[in-house]
Amino acid sequence: MNAPVKEAPQKDYSVFEDDIDIRKFDMRLILRLTRWIAPYRAQMLLAVMLVLMAASAAVLAPVVVSRVVIDGILLQSPATDAPDLGQKALAAWLDTATGQHPLVVACGLYAVWTALWSLFGHGFRITLARAVLRGLRDLRRDLFTHLEHLPSSFYDRVSVGRVMTRLTNDIETLFELLAGFGVLLGEFVPFFVAVTIMLALNPTLTLELMAILPLAAVATWVFRIFSRTVYRAARSSVSRLNENLQENLSGIEVVQLYGRERINYEAYSAINRENRDQENRAVAIECHYGPAMDSMAFIAIAVIIWFGGHNVLGGTATVGTIILFAQFADMLFRPIVAMGEQWNVVFRAMASCERIFQALDWDEALKAPADPTPLPADLGGEVEFRHLDFSYVPGSPILKDVSFTIAAGEKVAIVGPTGSGKTSLIRLLCRFYDVPAASILIDGIDIMDVEPADIRRRVGVVLQDFHIFSGSVYDNIALGNPAITRADAERAAKLVHADAFISALPQGYETPLTERGRNLSHGQRQLLAFARVLAMNPEVLILDEATASIDTETELVIQDALAKLTEGRTSIIIAHRLQTIREAHRIVVLTQGEVREIGTHAELIARGGTYKTLYELQVQDVRD
Repeated sequence: MNAPVKEAPQKDYSVFEDDIDIRKFDMRLILRLTRWIAPYRAQMLLAVMLVLMAASAAVLAPVVVSRVVIDGILLQSPATDAPDLGQKALAAWLDTATGQHPLVVACGLYAVWTALWSLFGHGFRITLARAVLRGLRDLRRDLFTHLEHLPSSFYDRVSVGRVMTRLTNDIETLFELLAGFGVLLGEFVPFFVAVTIMLALNPTLTLELMAILPLAAVATWVFRIFSRTVYRAARSSVSRLNENLQENLSGIEVVQLYGRERINYEAYSAINRENRDQENRAVAIECHYGPAMDSMAFIAIAVIIWFGGHNVLGGTATVGTIILFAQFADMLFRPIVAMGEQWNVVFRAMASCERIFQALDWDEALKAPADPTPLPADLGGEVEFRHLDFSYVPGSPILKDVSFTIAAGEKVAIVGPTGSGKTSLIRLLCRFYDVPAASILIDGIDIMDVEPADIRRRVGVVLQDFHIFSGSVYDNIALGNPAITRADAERAAKLVHADAFISALPQGYETPLTERGRNLSHGQRQLLAFARVLAMNPEVLILDEATASIDTETELVIQDALAKLTEGRTSIIIAHRLQTIREAHRIVVLTQGEVREIGTHAELIARGGTYKTLYELQVQDVRD
């Protein structure tokens, strides 16, 4: 008997089901995220240059109004040492060069700086968004590639919905985070430029004004504390709303058959009311925060007028300087407001980063042979199961000491009660799981020495739960394999009698199919699955309950096609309906993961064992 596969330490799959709640800013996550942004560093550098130019223009426009128009033209205030950033000299030069009235020149200069502010700001936002979106596109691609290569054992234990959330919602949240950083950068650069100019103009008034900023910071901190819990509860209620809606709509036929409309409506309404209450609380908090920050701005302007007015009356400041301070007051408070708005996004994004990297770091994989053995081009198709033991969960064996050989070109049926291990046997042959060494062989080659992809190219499988992709009929037969031409697809479809209904479709083989092939009947989708595997021309064919959902008339239509399909080809047939496998060369009976009987239909009936009991029960059901 083969030694069992050495079991790796058990992984905690529950981490994918748990909600991640991060309460602090984790710079490690941000630094790791920059790996995907780094290839677009040139665009990020351009964005920084644009925001610096936009900030400069945003500051220069008010300087023109206050220092050039008000102090220089309208009031003609005495010359002071207060900086004007060269705007008076520039206006004087333009006045001389154009011969226009100084007020016209100043208005034109103000319009130019305002236009450049808008232009550079727009360029900054577009450039930043493009760099971020390209980086997240690469991250989404890498995550998708990683998830595609995780083995079936991972998806047996983890909800697909939880995995999809990482590819969709969490990536979108990262965009909000990185775009939010851009918003903060666009607000803080003008903030520091404005503070620098204000300190140069009037240090005392600047410090008096800055004393208000801690109050705004405290208000933002309180807002974050209260809003964090409310926003989390609101998001949770939205998730439960969507889950309830999806559940009811996907099962709408059952809902209507059993008259559950009123019950489901009441359950949905209860969740909806909870969501409304949480959203109202969030709106109430925001409605308090917004006016509070506006009040801070008004208080700042009052401080400027009070203290600045005294400075003007005392001759230590000009009217233009006070107006400039009032215009800059908005620049002082906007970064704090932006931080309050972005704070919850930051922590949601931290949780999203954690979930994404959790998936990327998941290292579960099938064992790859160090020196893989290629399957020969002239593969005969002999399959041997040699003392095979297997369990999904340690201590709960699914297959126990399974041993039998299928000769090349032989048609073998595997039958047994539900849960006997039939489908597990097929999944192991297709290398969806690791198996003990030398326990499954194809033409004498241990499948653990072969690349899984090489095995799947030579083994064709038709499942009961087959999948139809969005795309044309031909796309669903070829599945992107360039070796399968249109002629190959049509030939396979004709052999399984699918060509008739395909040709009757509006665009024939180019007819687009909707998600899961909803514009085809169940029988037509099944025939398409037969055509798909036949076009592969595999040496080993597996039919796993392939005709279980087909009506009797359709089944009769494809029986002769299946006979041609399996002729001269190693075929493994799994079926509950024993009448469909009477022509198999041999029948293997599995019970509780063990091989109980092997023989032809006649031999097993004569033996009077498990197979005969199963067969007679089905015959009795048909008669009844």
